[in-house]
Amino acid sequence: MDDAPRRTVPIKLDVPSDRKADIHHTKNQFLDCANQTSNWAWRYDDYCITSKAKAEKALYDDLKAEHDLTANLVQKGIRRAIEAVDAGVEKLKKGEKTSQPVFESWSVVYDKRSATFNTDHATLSTVNGRVKADYVLPPEGEREETPFGRYYESDEWNASSATLQYDEHSEEFYLHVTLKNPEYEVDGTERQEATSRGEGSENGVVLGVDLNVTGAFAVTSTGKFIGSADYLTHKRNEYEKRRGCLQQTGTRSANLTIKSIGSKFSDWSLDWLHNRVNELLEEAERVNADGIIFENLKHIRENIANGSKFQQWAYAKFVEFAEYKVEDRELFVDYVSPAYTSQRCSCCGFTHEDNRDDKAFVCQKCGYEVNADYNAAKNVAVRYCGYIHRGQKSRGGWAGCQSALKSGTLNVSGEFSASA
Repeated sequence: MDDAPRRTVPIKLDVPSDRKADIHHTKNQFLDCANQTSNWAWRYDDYCITSKAKAEKALYDDLKAEHDLTANLVQKGIRRAIEAVDAGVEKLKKGEKTSQPVFESWSVVYDKRSATFNTDHATLSTVNGRVKADYVLPPEGEREETPFGRYYESDEWNASSATLQYDEHSEEFYLHVTLKNPEYEVDGTERQEATSRGEGSENGVVLGVDLNVTGAFAVTSTGKFIGSADYLTHKRNEYEKRRGCLQQTGTRSANLTIKSIGSKFSDWSLDWLHNRVNELLEEAERVNADGIIFENLKHIRENIANGSKFQQWAYAKFVEFAEYKVEDRELFVDYVSPAYTSQRCSCCGFTHEDNRDDKAFVCQKCGYEVNADYNAAKNVAVRYCGYIHRGQKSRGGWAGCQSALKSGTLNVSGEFSASA
């Protein structure tokens, strides 16, 4: 398995006007190869085919004869479909609902045999020979802090493959170049490349959530502060104080009152949590998020292991309510590792324990100042997008992922899209 860390750099292309039709025809034939493969591999009355070698042996000759694509692009179309079928089979094994992959979104997958990646341009195989497309780049002096400057122009990162996409609104082509660096050391905030890459039909948007013992009960990557953990704790303390006084009384009436106020507090707590989850879902729908991402529950329990069992119960119930409330919506809930989300700067990525002081976050490297819980929530969303970028299958089956932020979305390549 190739565990080399990867980075994807989006590059706008200047495609000659007289060659744009060739690229569009290439896309049509590439997706046709993928869809024909999907039709062949997805078996409703038998086992689906998930072997790339078996698919290529059965389909390559006919598909190559039917299309004007190079041999490599035919193979890429077959493999893309098989990877998606394999991802679908994994869902079925887990009891999740899914259906046969259908490829409609504009994309073509290239590697070094079907494309060349040069300093200022790329050449791409098409149904009518190679097309040279110049890169549309910022001035040389302004590139250093861009993904292009940090990775593409670096001698340490090597271009290995790319996905060509087309923005129908702007009518522009973008080449998303994947680069590898075998010598790059992955730290505890990152996750290794998965064995296979499931190809989804679109990009997804996720909302990161940070849950807290003090301050806001939940904070989202869009800067929404939901509920008050302090108020919830205060209400619990009031109940415990009254219960303690009644226990000291020791009468039968006091014991009956304890049961009564306990039941009322439980009902109040559940109602409070339901309402906070509703606020979270409203925020997710407001920003058109596809998924809501939490840190894993094990971390939540460990984070307050020395605190109140009530807090652990409240966190678990909050997530449980979120999980079942999304079932009748076009949303899902998923989780990430919590490692260093509170110490990592969501602006520059620098990670250090001195960055955070209670609710204040000040990056010791770039000086970024922000509420610490908000910073952590952004890291949760960005980390999940990193998982998808590096190969983990998303709940939505996407090829890419973006983090929902206050004023737009951010992908793992550092590309920001402002809200309308």
